[in-house]
Amino acid sequence: MEEPLEVKIFGKWDYDVEIRDEGLKNHITLSPILIPHSGGRHEAHQFWKVRQNIVERLVNKTMRSGAVKRKVSGRFIRRAGGLTGKKHKAYTVVRDSFDIINRKTKKNPIAVLITAIENSSPREETTTISYGGAKYHQAVDIAPQRRIDVALKNITLGASARAFKSKTSYAQALSEEIIAASEKDMKSFAVGKKEEIERIAKSAR
Repeated sequence: MEEPLEVKIFGKWDYDVEIRDEGLKNHITLSPILIPHSGGRHEAHQFWKVRQNIVERLVNKTMRSGAVKRKVSGRFIRRAGGLTGKKHKAYTVVRDSFDIINRKTKKNPIAVLITAIENSSPREETTTISYGGAKYHQAVDIAPQRRIDVALKNITLGASARAFKSKTSYAQALSEEIIAASEKDMKSFAVGKKEEIERIAKSAR
């Protein structure tokens, strides 16, 4: 009797990965898929994003043009289209970055990505409340799904900053950002943003 075929992302990496952060465990989906493309079937239902494979969520986050209203690393980053709306191009970038991660760390790139998300997802942030005609900043806990969204956004934005006006390819920059975040390296844009968000929230308690 033939053994069942093991499904691996990009045909290379298995999903046997441990999620150590208990707060994120139920919100990071590692359902086995070969190609991270669900055709947008999760977008029609609120909060169904949590059912989307975490690698596809990373692919979707790479389809951005950069920062719009604020500077990143002292610059306004606009990639002039770049990967915006180009799912296959974003898929290729993430696939190549996973190859680079494996070559540099000798680890499963999915495991490195999960660790990077755990290290760069803030646990609290601030919100603005009005009281007596005055506005105040108040520290609030962050929902697990938003923690993941913020981490993925900052990882891809950090990669954009590394690749912007440099000879570094976006796949190379993305791999460097994920590896740095997985190691809690303060050179990581995502880890730095997490520390900044939590520091501001702590002062607003």
